[in-house]
Amino acid sequence: MNAVTVGKDEKIPPRERILLAASELFYRHGIRAVGVESIAEAAGTNKMTLYRHFESKDELVAEYLRRLAAEANGHFEELKALYPGKPCEALRAWLGEMAGHIANGGDRGCALTNAAVELPEKEHPARCVIEEHKNAQRDQLIDLCREAKLSEPDLLADELFLILEGARVTSQSTGKQGMDARLMRMGMALIRSHEDSAKA
Repeated sequence: MNAVTVGKDEKIPPRERILLAASELFYRHGIRAVGVESIAEAAGTNKMTLYRHFESKDELVAEYLRRLAAEANGHFEELKALYPGKPCEALRAWLGEMAGHIANGGDRGCALTNAAVELPEKEHPARCVIEEHKNAQRDQLIDLCREAKLSEPDLLADELFLILEGARVTSQSTGKQGMDARLMRMGMALIRSHEDSAKA
């Protein structure tokens, strides 16, 4: 396993070093494939220190995903702030950004989607993090669609969410080439269809 090395940078507290190393390793290799020894080594620390900060590997995984979810939610709010009073433009900008992530993001797609596949056990502490984030993302889309006065905002949010998740997974299995353009084309067609229905 080619581990990233955060190293023992004294300017970075041990807990943060562990999270940085775990984030890189989990995303690159998968949650199940990475052991605590690899994380501790990449963080320039040891297992005892890791367990002092995180009760278990499962709790470390949950915190890794919690951080990613918080970043994504914060970015969504920033996007809405860029288009005050223009929810339809914000929705189109969101779609464009998601297409950009498909084209230019990491080779393994969405870390939270990958984690959902790897961690099917409902009792795993990371499951509620994943489910809460995905539900919050859907709710944010519904709010934008409703503010834009598009027809059936719940349905449109589901349609956009489903094609995004499908594009993320498909880009991993068949490659990214052209996936961003197809996502944009399908998403814009869906938005236009709900605009037309709202005007009818």
